[in-house]
Amino acid sequence: MTHLTEHSLVQGGRSAAFATACVRGGVAAGLGAGALAVLVIAAWIGSPHPDSGAGGALHLAAGLWLLAHGVDLVRTDTLSGLPAPLGIVPLLPAVLPLWLVFRTARSTLDPADATRPRPSPAGALGAISGGYLLVAAVIVVYSESGPLPADLVTAGLWLPGVVLGAAGAGVWTALGRPLPGREEAAAALRGAGTGLVTLLAGGAVLAGTSLAWHAGAARASYEGLAGEWSGRVTLALLVVALLPNAAVWAAAYGLGPGFALGTGALATPLGLVGDPAVPPFPLLAALPPDGRGGWPQWAAVAVPLVAAVALGRSVGRSTGTGRARETALAALGAAWASGAVVAVLAGAAGGPLGSGRLLAFGPVWWQAGAAAVLWGVGVGLPAALAVRAWGRRVPRVRKPRTPKPPKPPKRPKRRKAPEPALAGAVTGAQAAVPEPEDPLGPGFDFSLEGDEGYEPYDYLPASWETPQTPQTPPTPPTP
Repeated sequence: MTHLTEHSLVQGGRSAAFATACVRGGVAAGLGAGALAVLVIAAWIGSPHPDSGAGGALHLAAGLWLLAHGVDLVRTDTLSGLPAPLGIVPLLPAVLPLWLVFRTARSTLDPADATRPRPSPAGALGAISGGYLLVAAVIVVYSESGPLPADLVTAGLWLPGVVLGAAGAGVWTALGRPLPGREEAAAALRGAGTGLVTLLAGGAVLAGTSLAWHAGAARASYEGLAGEWSGRVTLALLVVALLPNAAVWAAAYGLGPGFALGTGALATPLGLVGDPAVPPFPLLAALPPDGRGGWPQWAAVAVPLVAAVALGRSVGRSTGTGRARETALAALGAAWASGAVVAVLAGAAGGPLGSGRLLAFGPVWWQAGAAAVLWGVGVGLPAALAVRAWGRRVPRVRKPRTPKPPKPPKRPKRRKAPEPALAGAVTGAQAAVPEPEDPLGPGFDFSLEGDEGYEPYDYLPASWETPQTPQTPPTPPTP
């Protein structure tokens, strides 16, 4: 009985945690849609000549929210009366809903909060994604009655994939970001991340440089499109929302395939081919000029080159202790992983802007992804092997220097014999020196030869300091 009670309590706790995670996913979807709705309604209120009422503004916000998830929209209010597709995803507004899903999944499995029951990682992923997709389905149905209805095919494909990817990243982060057990897989993921960051940063630099170079044309396009202050603010917000798209376009341009500017027009570092159908927009003023490309266009190739070298350097340093085969496999895995991400970003950053010639606009996803893989294999793989070989080199051991033997002491110089003239002078000088006086007085006989009891100290005075007094013979006694 006790076992059944505990089991029921555990099941009840997990069910409550699953329901809570589902509600949290729905709240995350509502927060993202509400934030975009606030911005659109604020722009509608500030517009001096609104084309529609509050319902139109809400339909526009719903369409932008779906577009941020990769769902294509269909424009029904065209001049020709024919529906026109709209499939370019503004990447900056897409950050907010994806971050909300990621944060919700991470906080649901937060190990710091041990007071409430938590679902399993798979249960949290399913519950959060399910709650989010329920709200998304409501928004899709609501958009069908507005001027920008959602394309149901892309809504059924892209929307679940994007939500599951963001929620999966949150679950992975909550579990401590575990990497695969094999060293090559972990090194491949790190290398792919390093290469992607370098590639996108270089693309942003390229786009910013080109926009600054064509600042006059961009300003003229901006002033021609926006007349009132509210229109200028809205256009400025749209330009900021599309800045990440410009970075992806520039990265695809440097990779080699370039991007399409309408059906039959292609811009690559080699030049601009075809007749581009460019609508008036400030960011499009930074496009390369017509004709063959020169050294400024060819310099864009430095971006994927540096990104591939960074990828190889990361892989080579991560697998420096292993075999060359492991380094090569990790470099190949990093190249394929980076190519897959580049393909996804290129597919989201490009797409149709309308019908006819505007049906193909932006980079082609499979061409950009294949070019990223080729750069990773052709440059990243040799760079990884070179970095590994450099890290495994054996440093040369310097032999200790043998100390130099001490120098022998210098021999004293031999004195030369004095010359005859000098010898005579020396002899004369020695003769002129007076002989020392005899301390025992004059007349003292030093010749003691023949004296058998000779002792040297018997003949010396007791004290050298006092003068010797002469001895008087004893007087004979008187009779």
